[in-house]
Amino acid sequence: MLHLKLETDPRWARIAEEHIEEILTDHAWCEQKAATNAITIITHNSQYEDLVTDLLELAKEELEHFQMVHNIIKERGYTLGRERKDHYVNQLYKFMNTGGNRLQSMVDRLLFSAMIEARSCERFKLLSQNIKDKELAKFYHDLMISEAGHYTLFITYARKYGKDINVDKRWKELVEFEGQLIRSYGTSETIHG
Repeated sequence: MLHLKLETDPRWARIAEEHIEEILTDHAWCEQKAATNAITIITHNSQYEDLVTDLLELAKEELEHFQMVHNIIKERGYTLGRERKDHYVNQLYKFMNTGGNRLQSMVDRLLFSAMIEARSCERFKLLSQNIKDKELAKFYHDLMISEAGHYTLFITYARKYGKDINVDKRWKELVEFEGQLIRSYGTSETIHG
């Protein structure tokens, strides 16, 4: 369903489990950034009422996820660390067409968002299937399902409003780009690292 070119090496889940406080902090900030991304899309594309309605719900859900991760951090006696850069997302952003017309920019932003959700979904699945902590395994399984829904939402809107753009071709190009990019990730204690 996710159509990713390259799956994460399952050994990443062991790295994540060994550094679970770091993973939780990184995950919390990923959720905050996902909410901010949804608000940014709304800000630049407020003429699409259905998009605004659905992305407002998505933004609220992402903030709820941020709160859920933060609660887990507190319950375990950890501290929410400082926000850090997501090098994967920054590299993925370079693929986006930021100089095109408004519609092309919106479609690219939606596809970019779909890709991040797809990779997060894949990583959450890996965590849910490979970590020994039963509570976190269930938590990541539930979030995996949510991320899959977000991925679908972004792809659906890209196709709906990108009728004059070859969205499937652009998506395939992004999948190829991400497939090359992800080869240098999967070795650090971050959600996308």
